Amino acid sequence: MMEFAYPWVLLLLLLLPLIGLYCVYRQKQPSITVSTVEPFTHVRAARRPGIPLTLMLLALGVTIVALARPRIGNEKFLIRSQGIDIVLAIDLSGSMAAYDVPSEIRSGRQLVNAIKDGSLKNRLDVAKDEIRKFIEARPNDRIGLVGFAEAAYNLAPPTLDHAWLFSHLKSLEPGVLGDLTGIASALGTGVSRLKDSDAPRRVLVLFTDGANTARNRLTPEQAAELAKKFNVVIHTVGIGSDNAVGVFGGMIQRQEGSFDEKLLQELADITGGRYFRAADAEGMKQVMEEINRLEKTVVEQPKYTEYREFAPRLALVALALMAFAYLTQCTWRLRLP
Repeated sequence: MMEFAYPWVLLLLLLLPLIGLYCVYRQKQPSITVSTVEPFTHVRAARRPGIPLTLMLLALGVTIVALARPRIGNEKFLIRSQGIDIVLAIDLSGSMAAYDVPSEIRSGRQLVNAIKDGSLKNRLDVAKDEIRKFIEARPNDRIGLVGFAEAAYNLAPPTLDHAWLFSHLKSLEPGVLGDLTGIASALGTGVSRLKDSDAPRRVLVLFTDGANTARNRLTPEQAAELAKKFNVVIHTVGIGSDNAVGVFGGMIQRQEGSFDEKLLQELADITGGRYFRAADAEGMKQVMEEINRLEKTVVEQPKYTEYREFAPRLALVALALMAFAYLTQCTWRLRLP
């Protein structure tokens, strides 16, 4: 939008008509004295402003407008973000291959068809889908992956290269690291990746469907205390429902949920985090949306304006008009008394 830096200067434009009238109607001193004006009675005086005067007035008007500094502003935002460093620790034990059956599936045939057509996914695939959406929604955060079963493995350090992160996430399969669940090991590995971070907030999210069944030098509680020492917040997600099935040798069998809800709640409380339960795919979606709202990235958007100035161009136009007025006055508009 066009604007003027000094709009009050435009008031000078009101003087232009006065200047023009003065130049046209000003009284000139006689250059010759005659005894009678009778020979001139039929001569009409031409009171037209003339081209030179018109050009000079235009030049003055353009100069005044240039002094008011007309310009067009283009607002821009400079985005500065302070991301969060997040490590996602994902249970890869064999039980993550189980299917949590939603209430709308009420028969065995419906269950088999849902598994075959892919509309019902196992726990790990559900978690991977929602974790991917979570990562996509946080482009300014460094996010890392830890996979764990009996032991924990660092799959990807916290990184902004989320495409590389997705390739690791896609390759995860249940049971590749064994069937036991080592929660303490997962917490310890995640904390080791976050303790030296310079991010304003460090978060570890633990996903598991099982109780702590693997031996470790640290207990899960001790690992949580270590996280607290390094200002790492732990959120825990218990995956699984009471209506779950597993596929064993081509046979579908009922599978009971076994995660330790009390322990997961305690681990989150130690570090000031939250405990969530994801009973099925819809539950996992809601959990990840809640964590996304809970962990906000600080983004600053200071505004600045870039201006396109027209005053220099107008000054050149005014100079050209004055030069043309002078040339006109000294050439074909030249008059002798």
